Amino acid sequence: MLLDSSPERRATRRFDMRLPATVKSTDTTLYELRTETQNVSARGVFFYLDRHVEPGAHLEVTLTFPPHITLADPVRIRFLARVLRIDTAPISRVGVAAFIEEYEFLRSNPATNQLSDLENSN
Repeated sequence: MLLDSSPERRATRRFDMRLPATVKSTDTTLYELRTETQNVSARGVFFYLDRHVEPGAHLEVTLTFPPHITLADPVRIRFLARVLRIDTAPISRVGVAAFIEEYEFLRSNPATNQLSDLENSN
């Protein structure tokens, strides 16, 4: 059995969370991909994409924390992240580890809230 003796580089705890996410490029190659996070921390995120990205690339990621995590309504967050490393294991997808540089909470869609209020009043 071989033990990995490299030091742990993560400064914050990560949480295994499968959250739906949308990833957009912020460079000249415009694309938008849907994925699911594998783990999330206060400073980073890991997910798989169906296309290659370069370390150092900047991405815009939007994800939603569902009610069972927030203990309230779903919370959408958009953040800008920088790709730290990629994992090109022998699978068809590319693992992306990204550092969260800045984030913002997004308002819910008012029409969705009104519909939800109507459904709950019945």
